[in-house]
Amino acid sequence: MKIIGTLVLLLCTYVGLSQQTKTNWESLSNDIENLRNQYKAVGLSIAVIQNNQLIYSEGFGYRDLENQLVVDTKTVFPIGSITKSFTGSLLGILESKEQVSLRDKPSSYIPNFRFYNDEMNNLITIEDLLSHKSGIGNQDTSLVFFPESDNLKTVERLRYLKPEAEIKNSFEYSNMGYVLAATVVEQSTNKKWAHSIQENLFNPLQMNHSFTSLEEMKKSNNFSLGYGMSQGQVQGINFEEFYSIAPAGAIKSNVIDLSNWMLTWLNKGVFNGTQVIPEDYVKKATSLQNYKNDDYEKEAYLFGDGFGWRLRSSYGHFRVDHGGNTYGFTSLVVMFPFEKMGIVVLTNQDNSLLPYMISDYISKKLLNLDPKFEYPVVVKELYKPKANEATNGNVVPAHPLKHYCGTYRADGFGEIQIIEEDQELFAVLPTFKFRLEHLQADRFFLKGTDQFTDAFNPEFTVQFRTSITGEIGLLDMHSQKEPVSFIKQK
Repeated sequence: MKIIGTLVLLLCTYVGLSQQTKTNWESLSNDIENLRNQYKAVGLSIAVIQNNQLIYSEGFGYRDLENQLVVDTKTVFPIGSITKSFTGSLLGILESKEQVSLRDKPSSYIPNFRFYNDEMNNLITIEDLLSHKSGIGNQDTSLVFFPESDNLKTVERLRYLKPEAEIKNSFEYSNMGYVLAATVVEQSTNKKWAHSIQENLFNPLQMNHSFTSLEEMKKSNNFSLGYGMSQGQVQGINFEEFYSIAPAGAIKSNVIDLSNWMLTWLNKGVFNGTQVIPEDYVKKATSLQNYKNDDYEKEAYLFGDGFGWRLRSSYGHFRVDHGGNTYGFTSLVVMFPFEKMGIVVLTNQDNSLLPYMISDYISKKLLNLDPKFEYPVVVKELYKPKANEATNGNVVPAHPLKHYCGTYRADGFGEIQIIEEDQELFAVLPTFKFRLEHLQADRFFLKGTDQFTDAFNPEFTVQFRTSITGEIGLLDMHSQKEPVSFIKQK
């Protein structure tokens, strides 16, 4: 009887705890819905892992506002830079097979590859690419304004691209670094990056609703559209075309698939009894490889990057995370390895802090901390071209408009066509056309036309320069730390 009584007591306790947990999650769902409404976010999806179990998952709001299609836990969202942890894992797998060493130089695997200078050629390793200490920088002018779909052709531009920070002794976030890392994968395996992701990660991790291209995602019947905020109103946004930046940010997934991703990392690379990601790589990827300069404060003693992951201390606990931003979407994966806890939040709101607010709130709840539910509502406004208007009164350019016209070229970037239409200047790039708004003398800035629908702000200064004969011969675009000089072609 004593044993039966004990079992009954345990059963009652279990039922009571289950009911309490259910109530807590119901309360949490209400709080998340309130946050979504405060942010005016159209939709989001969440999953929480604890002790090797999916303990909570739910969708909120809409994946398609116009047609009132709801978000659920299988809704696919673009996840942006969370992709980097996948690309890094491919190299960890190759290293375990002795096909690659992360301490090697990229040129060991890419024929005829070289950087801008000998210092970079002699010092930069694959590890540096994965931890943002190569000094290469984002090189977004080359990647975004002059996109190239082939990874090998993209990284061949690096011989012309100046580094944006000190080699091996800086933290300079680099999408280009991950394109180069993916090119090492492709050259070592003779397989495309997307194929390797599918074969080595999506398939063994049963990530059956994860994709590397928009075309694949759109074939599914449950994917989210992207949205942003403009003057307090929700507005739809076109999907970002990644071209060769795909290894740095192109994966699309849902919270159920990403729960498998978190479970694998929380179990030293093992999923369903199979070692999918090498344990040694998991340890290195979640150990500090590059320190990030930050204010000296309570939690700053641990703040930097591993390989494809951000590392920090949160509330005195070791935390591994990475966020993602792509046009119309913000995402976040957060893991507390020693607590066996993971949270993924996917939203269809551009440049939003909402995933960070939600993950912080859930983390504190699970760690039995006071969530202090007073979070700022911060959503970056979408770029909107203003009506065409003079910005400098009656001041006119230093030269007749036709003198600026022509083709300008820079190695490592491409060509810009400057044309005149209806007494206005326009800059025509491979995938964009911008109006040149006059500032003073030979200075203008790029301005989106009515047809510009991307989510980034393109308003960089353009400075034309003359030769000793007084003819316009150069165009400097101030879109990076140092201006990029385009030479006028004869």
